[in-house]
This record gives sequence, C-alpha cells and structure tokens, in this order.
Amino acid sequence: MPTYALESFDLDFFDTAPVTHKFSVNLPVSPERAWAELTRQNTLDWCRLIKAINFTSPAPYGVGTTRSAQLAPGYARLSERFFCWDEDPQTQRYRNAFYVEQANVPGLRRFGELSEIEPAERGCRFTWSFAIELGGPMARTSKFALPVSAKAFGTLETDTVKHFATLR
Repeated sequence: MPTYALESFDLDFFDTAPVTHKFSVNLPVSPERAWAELTRQNTLDWCRLIKAINFTSPAPYGVGTTRSAQLAPGYARLSERFFCWDEDPQTQRYRNAFYVEQANVPGLRRFGELSEIEPAERGCRFTWSFAIELGGPMARTSKFALPVSAKAFGTLETDTVKHFATLR
C-alpha cells in the first residue's frame, strides 16, 4: 500500500489549522498516572477508533521519538514524530505533541495531536487537541470535515473518560 508524506508544523498550528478540535476533561487519577497511561506502549487501547499504537523509538521518550498508529478497523496507518515533549514532575505538568510524517491514506497535508496534563482539585485535567489540514482536492472540503471529525473526536473523549474512571 502506498504511503503519503505529510508536512511538519509547530505548536502554533494547533491554533491556526483549518480543522481543529479540542476537549478538556477532569480525570480521577494523579497527573503522573495519566501521563504514564498516555506514554506507555500500546497507549489509547481503550479508544474504539484506534487499533494499535506502538512507540518505534526506545525509551526514554522525548523530542524526536517516533510512533506508529493503526486506526480501527486497521486500514489507516500513520507514522508520527514528537516535536514537543515536556515533563515536569515537580509541578505535575506534562505535555507532548506530534505531527504525522506519513500516512497510507491520501488527502492529508498536515495532522497532529497535542496532549496536556495538569493538576486539578481532584485528580488531573487532560486537554487533547487535534489539528488537521487536508491537501489536494480534499482541501476544498475542510469546512465539511469538522462535523464528521467532531463525532469521531467525541468518541475519543467518551472512551478516555470511561477508561480513566476504571483506574482509580
């Protein structure tokens, strides 16, 4: 199956992308526990839309770390590269961001995610941001992508809240 190269970007793209989605939820676990779940091998296995995620770089992870993702039911495959990785156990604040370097599906110009964890009154606050720019002929359909992608991202939010509720 052919692969398509995507363009890299920086953190500003999460605010300026043609299609963005962000949700922020309180999780009933410590920031350290949430970070450990989000940075473990095969993370996001609780999400129905994700079949597998595997780090392809050795630990410890940081800027330059790579990961492969397979979306359910298994047709779409992505190669990801982290360009931001901040861990501050003292303040209990954690953040990482990646952009997709290659995908086996056409039509994407740029795609990435930003995960942020900070302490909350109880547990932690998790903010997950997504940035998408369609390419080629698909670029003209960006305004129609938001309602479709919002539904998919809503599933990720629901699955994440359910998963962390079981980790108490």
